[in-house]
Amino acid sequence: QVQPVESGGGSVQAGGSLRLSCAVSGNIYSTNCMGWFRQAPGKEREAVAVSDSRRSTWYADSVKGRFTISQDNAKNTLYLQMNSLKPEDTAMYYCAAGLVSYCTISLPQGYFRSWGQGTQVTVSS
Repeated sequence: QVQPVESGGGSVQAGGSLRLSCAVSGNIYSTNCMGWFRQAPGKEREAVAVSDSRRSTWYADSVKGRFTISQDNAKNTLYLQMNSLKPEDTAMYYCAAGLVSYCTISLPQGYFRSWGQGTQVTVSS
């Protein structure tokens, strides 16, 4: 099991940028798929971006071309660079990790066994 801890959230104006970080402690070799998810008030949690151990990446259509997921294995850290932020990106962002046979953006969230506490992102118009 691993324990993700998110940081980097905050408040920005529309068009701005933020970079979220997810520091992972524990047995990192117990995971081969990591991702960022978000949940806005009154909405279901949705996948934003995922990355596998080979650094293949997948994105939700709503963030393609604006968000970039990356990993720094030396630091055991997952990042989410968010550019051209929109008010509809406002949400609690979560980092999650799992050990799966196939990592993809449409993977059911139940396969991600380790979750962080979340970091709030607020985008004002």
